[in-house]
Amino acid sequence: MFSKLPNDPVILLSVVNTKLRDFYQNLDDLCEDMQVSKDMILEKLKEIDYEYDNTKNQFV
Repeated sequence: MFSKLPNDPVILLSVVNTKLRDFYQNLDDLCEDMQVSKDMILEKLKEIDYEYDNTKNQFV
C-alpha cells in the first residue's frame, strides 16, 4: 500500500511533509485517509535519517 506515494525517499519526504502541513493534523490521519502504511513511511524516511516529530507534525 505504498503506491499512492513516491518510492524515492527524498521525494516522499517532500510530499509527506507538504501533505501534513496542508491537509492533516498528524501522520495517523494522513495514513488512514490515503490508506498507506505508517510503518512503511517511517522506515523509508528513516533510510535518509528523518523521523516524525509529533509536535511539529513533520519529518525532521
